[in-house]
Amino acid sequence: MKGGVHMAVLEVTDQNFADETGTGLTVTNFHATWCGSCQMMTPIISKLAEEMNGTVKFANMDMDQNPYVARYYGIKSLPTMLVRRDGKVVKIIVGVRSVSRLRAEIKQLE
Repeated sequence: MKGGVHMAVLEVTDQNFADETGTGLTVTNFHATWCGSCQMMTPIISKLAEEMNGTVKFANMDMDQNPYVARYYGIKSLPTMLVRRDGKVVKIIVGVRSVSRLRAEIKQLE
């Protein structure tokens, strides 16, 4: 990214989820290492994190390693993206999305 700080996708856990995703517009990608569809989302999430740097915060959460938050929000299918604004859920996106479709869904919430 020219002239700016590259915003990486955060890795969040049950312990730091609330602190890391509690302010602004955040997209948390719930995934698991065994989930093939989740692996397809990894580069898409990374691309959008770079594009939307500063306006949207992106995070990944391994559901197997961190079951509490997923259980709390009733997440059972993978991949699932939990979109929150200032800690409040504004959208839940289930399944694989193309870059353009996921971008459009997030932009509607900005």
